[in-house]
Amino acid sequence: MVVSTGVRLNRRWRPALDRPALAALLLGLAGFGYRLVLTLLTVPSSNSDEATFGLAALHVATGREHPVFLYGQRYMGTAESYLAAPLLAVAGPSWPALRLPVLALWALFVWAMYRLTRRICAPWFAVLVVGLLALGPERVLRDQLTAVGGRPEVKPAVALMLLVAVGLADGRIRARRLAAGAAGLLAGLALWSDWLIVPYLAVAGALLAWVLRRELLGWSGALLLAGFAAGAAPLIVDNLRAPAGQDSLSVLRRISGAAGAVPPLLDRVRGGLTQGVPLATGLCPADGCARWQQWFGLLYPVLLAAAAALALVAYRRAAGPRATAPGGEGDRPAASAGDRDGTAAPGGDRVGAAAQLALVAGAALTLAAYVRSPLAATDPLHNARYLSVLQLSLPVVLWPLWRAAARLRPGGADPAHGRDRPGGPARRRPRGAAGAVGGSAGRLGGGLVAAVALAALTATAVVATGGFLVGLGPVRAEERRARELADTVRRAGLRTVYGEYWTCNRLIFTTGEEVICGVLDGALTPGQNRYRPYWRQVGRAERPGYVLTADSPADRRLRELLGARAGAALVAEVGGYRVYHPEAAVRPWR
Repeated sequence: MVVSTGVRLNRRWRPALDRPALAALLLGLAGFGYRLVLTLLTVPSSNSDEATFGLAALHVATGREHPVFLYGQRYMGTAESYLAAPLLAVAGPSWPALRLPVLALWALFVWAMYRLTRRICAPWFAVLVVGLLALGPERVLRDQLTAVGGRPEVKPAVALMLLVAVGLADGRIRARRLAAGAAGLLAGLALWSDWLIVPYLAVAGALLAWVLRRELLGWSGALLLAGFAAGAAPLIVDNLRAPAGQDSLSVLRRISGAAGAVPPLLDRVRGGLTQGVPLATGLCPADGCARWQQWFGLLYPVLLAAAAALALVAYRRAAGPRATAPGGEGDRPAASAGDRDGTAAPGGDRVGAAAQLALVAGAALTLAAYVRSPLAATDPLHNARYLSVLQLSLPVVLWPLWRAAARLRPGGADPAHGRDRPGGPARRRPRGAAGAVGGSAGRLGGGLVAAVALAALTATAVVATGGFLVGLGPVRAEERRARELADTVRRAGLRTVYGEYWTCNRLIFTTGEEVICGVLDGALTPGQNRYRPYWRQVGRAERPGYVLTADSPADRRLRELLGARAGAALVAEVGGYRVYHPEAAVRPWR
């Protein structure tokens, strides 16, 4: 089955999408339009972390800086800043301009997931996957639409790597050396962007190496390594130059070791499955999952195991003596049965099952790494973002349910071809009428349960998305307060101020660096200043202002130090913030 055919109209050849491709296109466009509107409205709301990427993009656009990592870090790459720099150079600092490249990465990811799912599973199943990816409450959208580093770009990179592997195996990709080099480049860029993707990079790299096993010692292998080195060059060069203990691995080890006492494994697994997985899948609001929304997380390991079993069976059937040669009409593996229109290269008949196994392994390794952290138990709501890469494995996790639900169709056929699809147990002829009735009842019962599970998953995602849209009012109001604060500070004539972390860089970006802010902590001592030149510039000011959250520890400390002068120093109170401009600088750390 092919994705598109062609029709001749008025002597011009125009492509015509088949029905699954058209349905996927409509769902994808709906998801893109939904996200485009939210992007233009600055939803989800901005924050100082995202502003730091925006400031890096401004610096790249003006040639002032060319950061390898996010300011104040040594492990998260700044690819999003470089992608946004041309837009900010033209449009100036704005949140929509910063987020538009991230939106484009989401569109690329959904397209790659549709193509990959269609190739290794089935066309209409790929439509379901696109539909689920098109939905999204706040937790999912924050990972997909905000420039917070890593996650938006690494997912399409891995999906494209897997597509390259499948295309090389089934002969669709003719320029094998260039494809190998491109896959290596994607892997290097993904590693530079975000270390969270390492489990998926490992399994995708292993799949590529297996597909190219006879070419690794030739030009394909050389270009694969060269592409990886080029993509990871910023990471490699910076780490070679880093002082002792400041390389990326050392920094990540220190962060992991600073998470505090380790809760029991059961608590970490419970937090990862009942909160982390549903949040990352888009089934819950950002403030946590209710009990009725946690079922998918509990089912997740079972579905992973079932997906692994199906993939192993498909691989064995494709590799066995009954496997049909590429282009034949007998049993076909998951790689080619859903979407074939050419002749497979050696290994193409098995690569679909191998790709499914790779996605299962990637999800299992990511979950294992996540539950090692104490934060999986102590703060699962704010750390579910580290599981956002599990969206790569959504097709294989849902594939067992789809296969089982297909039994409800007449004859128990797979909806992709009207017959049993490889990847599951082969049919056996019943020994008698009782066996036939019992087997049929069992298949129908299992199919009904699977269909209900898929419907429940879709309904849960729709409810979570609808709940987010209904509650947009407070999100929009919070963004308006941030703009009002920036306008108030500018009207007061303040150009250098001190503030808290979640105020400073957001204020700097919103004002286009018209206002420079230095970060203080709750005790009014130096805080987390990611870009040191800002701190030094505010430190040189003779009479800086102070922008603090009303009644926060920092606000109370400043009023304590000002004493009777606090009332005279207060310039404005707006949107939950207080703006001060005392006659003399208050720097208790000096």
